[in-house]
Amino acid sequence: MSLTALITGGAGGLARAMIEALLEDGVACVAFDRDPAALARLQADFGDGVTTVPGDVSITSDCAQAVTAAVAATGRLDLLVNNAGIGMSSLRANAETRLPDLEELTDAVWDRFFAVNVRGPLAMTRFAMPHLKQSPRGQVVNVTTSYFTMHRVAPYGPTKAALESMTAIFAKQFKADGVAFNVLVPGGATDTPFVSDASGIPRDKMLKPAVMGPPIRWLASRAPRDFTGMRIAGQDWDATLGEDAAALKAARPAAWPELGPTPAWST
Repeated sequence: MSLTALITGGAGGLARAMIEALLEDGVACVAFDRDPAALARLQADFGDGVTTVPGDVSITSDCAQAVTAAVAATGRLDLLVNNAGIGMSSLRANAETRLPDLEELTDAVWDRFFAVNVRGPLAMTRFAMPHLKQSPRGQVVNVTTSYFTMHRVAPYGPTKAALESMTAIFAKQFKADGVAFNVLVPGGATDTPFVSDASGIPRDKMLKPAVMGPPIRWLASRAPRDFTGMRIAGQDWDATLGEDAAALKAARPAAWPELGPTPAWST
């Protein structure tokens, strides 16, 4: 069975790592990104396995067009990865470590973060859902952040907390429709342009984007269909184990790790 994945923020560091991993399993990838030059480089690097779609997730009509383009390219849509986002470095280059004060959190800043990091994934999910319901492996994977970051810095942390909460809610709401909702995060600061060089975080201490590869392959093609409402941190994926065992070790319930019984898929 040939699957199609649509990845937002599709030309960035985490997305490139996920696309490379998905292509290894023969998954057709559609990359949606607001940077045409980065999309062109992605196309040059990966060739016909990747379809590129320019656009901005904060513009609802662009989200609709991205889903339409993905389905037009392959005739189906099985996996939506809501990866696009803006972080603290977009507010100020050193805002990761010199946190913004209240005066910097203007209405415009707050609304921009929520438009990209929350409303964009919601729009993408809404337009993708009719196609995901038709897929035997329909799934939405939301890229959030560590719980530490959710509690550390605004407005980025609140947006990712909202997206994580949305994952848990929709996992329950759409379970009967056969569409899974899960979270995938690197597990800490990751060496991509998302974090500015001026952040103060040493790049040699950062995770590498490749930590996203093994779990996204498993989620896309091999995860049990009742694996939903969960989160996986890429840095916790133990490659010395079998995939199911690695997922069981790395997975926690989305939104609130202390809630919920052991999932049925793990027994």
